[in-house]
Amino acid sequence: MIRFADPSDAPILRALQSLLPEPAPETLERALSGYGLLLVSADDSDTPVGYALTLPGDEHAYLAELVVAPDARREGRATSLLGATVARLPDGVTTLSLAVSPDNEAARELYETAGFRVVDVDPEYYERGPALILARTV
Repeated sequence: MIRFADPSDAPILRALQSLLPEPAPETLERALSGYGLLLVSADDSDTPVGYALTLPGDEHAYLAELVVAPDARREGRATSLLGATVARLPDGVTTLSLAVSPDNEAARELYETAGFRVVDVDPEYYERGPALILARTV
């Protein structure tokens, strides 16, 4: 089940965020306060097992974080979160972009299957190295 995040989800979302190689806690905190689009994938007991955090723009939105708990992966949750994100973007947004590490093959495959294409390379995006910038029309 995909739903909007609730402030009571904060502890679980923070724990999920810690799975990311370079988390941005301040971005998640802003989203928990209502900035941007924060969707969760919940299990049968309505506990979040993944989330997608998207930052708004006029014509362009940025998927800042997408993470699924290891024991809930390969269940289609990331794909569902991506689809729900695109479906809930504000009117006027025509492009969704994101950054991914070149060596994160699983994420790259997910995004490419969802219609994202490499539009740029940022050699200093991550502290540990470059990022591929992917985008798709929505």
